[in-house]
Amino acid sequence: MFKEKLALVPELPGSYQMKDKDGIIIYVGKAKNLKRRLKSYFTRTVTGKTKVLVSNIADFEYIVTSSELESLILEITLIKKYNPKYNVLLKDDKSYPYIEFTNDNYPLLKIVRNPKLKKNKNNLYGPFPNVGSAKRTVNILNRIYPLRKCEKLKKEVCLYYHLGECLGYCEKKVNEDELSAMVKEIKAFLNGDSEILIKRLNEKMDNASHALNFEKALEYKKMIEDIRITLKNQVIVLNRDYNFDLFNCYQSNNYLSITVFFIRGGTLFGREKKIINTFGDKEDALMEFIIKFYEKNLLSKEVFVPDFIDHELLSNYLNVKVETRSKGDIKKLLDLAEENAKIYLEEKEQELTKNEHKRMEAIEDLRKLLNVDKVSRMESFDNSHLFGTYYVGGMVVFNNFLPLKEEYRKYKVDVNVKDDLSAMREVVYRRYYRLLMENGLLPDLIVVDGGEMQVRVVKEIIDELNLPINIIGLKKNIHHRTSTIIDQNLNEITIDSHSNLFLYLANIQEEVHRYAITYHRTIKNKGMLSSILELIPGIGEARRKALLKEFSSLKKIKEASVDDLARVLPKDTAKELYQYLRENEK
Repeated sequence: MFKEKLALVPELPGSYQMKDKDGIIIYVGKAKNLKRRLKSYFTRTVTGKTKVLVSNIADFEYIVTSSELESLILEITLIKKYNPKYNVLLKDDKSYPYIEFTNDNYPLLKIVRNPKLKKNKNNLYGPFPNVGSAKRTVNILNRIYPLRKCEKLKKEVCLYYHLGECLGYCEKKVNEDELSAMVKEIKAFLNGDSEILIKRLNEKMDNASHALNFEKALEYKKMIEDIRITLKNQVIVLNRDYNFDLFNCYQSNNYLSITVFFIRGGTLFGREKKIINTFGDKEDALMEFIIKFYEKNLLSKEVFVPDFIDHELLSNYLNVKVETRSKGDIKKLLDLAEENAKIYLEEKEQELTKNEHKRMEAIEDLRKLLNVDKVSRMESFDNSHLFGTYYVGGMVVFNNFLPLKEEYRKYKVDVNVKDDLSAMREVVYRRYYRLLMENGLLPDLIVVDGGEMQVRVVKEIIDELNLPINIIGLKKNIHHRTSTIIDQNLNEITIDSHSNLFLYLANIQEEVHRYAITYHRTIKNKGMLSSILELIPGIGEARRKALLKEFSSLKKIKEASVDDLARVLPKDTAKELYQYLRENEK
């Protein structure tokens, strides 16, 4: 098929891009030897998901680089730019919670989710794969040690001081030696030494018991049990005071099961398991996973990987020490991580295969139902409001019925919008006008939560923009349950409510509703003033703060003239805010 083109490919490092019949990039890879790698796709027997990938390749391109590191950087850059459907690894992943012990005069313990944003990484402890474990740890330490509890010091002591859980840093003189000893003990515990803390709790429990304060003694006993539960998976694995992350994997039937060990102070501090689809070599898949992992999580000072990974290349990319081992304690840990990955995949593989079959069956049923060639990428919209005001929109993206959460979008709706259809019209237009301007990836299908009217509104926008996108609406019956599909020609199509297709479409419907209403609740929870300002297009975080600094309250903002508001805002935005506040007051 590509014999003549393959003959011209050089035996040099670089990145290659696979395209489908529409010219859309569907897979991006890298290679030490472009010619050898590309030939392997078309001259050898491929199976499973790789066979599916190859069957969709209509053309390929490549970019030669001067080194393997450059090819890796280029591959990652292109994946982020084009978001190819078969590069599943670099789309969505979670960040793990860390405990931050602030480095100031009066330290504070708190849980953070974005450690890469923190300037002083030495004050972070974790990661904690289980957020409940992190919360229990912070709660226990705050109960035992009288640390500062408030983000900013208040003018006078609060309830925590009277409960003996704070030293009253806001107005009391603190014993520096006492504070220093407390900080030392907490850091020791967070680094894996629990003995000091358990000894202190045992002493408190004994004292309370001797004083016949059995309720307090029971409370200390419960704290000791909580500590043991929190630390139960932290077994000593090394004699040395090691701190590193370790990755290994096991592959079967195009599934890659990955295990991550977090070693802190020579102790297995935590572990994480993940199963992903892979369409290429496990070396590339694991390397991409590790890169993605450290985009959202704190980069360890040392990383260990299995010997099939090019650890020098990965080390150059991450700019940290990346190593492997062929013997010794680290090799035993690598083998243990692989064994854990294998066991986890064997437990889940049957379930994964079954779910995969159901999804593919549902996609094929939907394709036939709508009589289209392809229906993999879907986008769905929903609105949320409060008594006809404060409209917001939410959009979710699914690929083959799997959510792509990093591509979800939230929308503030114009303050003059007073109904669902107008809100839908504005959000849909903004979404696809922007995709047109930016040459973004269009969906195969728009899924609307609603019936004929909603589908008609979306179709008007899509026709106006001259876009080749199919539309369906999920119409509810009088019992508020989805019963039929409305196609873009406003035909009603009945589907079996027990079918896989119905269940997957209902899942999209529930997800977009959850996403939109969660955004709305988040805004409302910030308070009425923040809610109003949040929903005015053109007023972001910086301008909200500037308004609050200038006027100090909603009452004063309402009393301000357009000229007064224009001291902080652009003239048009000031007029819009002025008008909205007057209408809202009425």
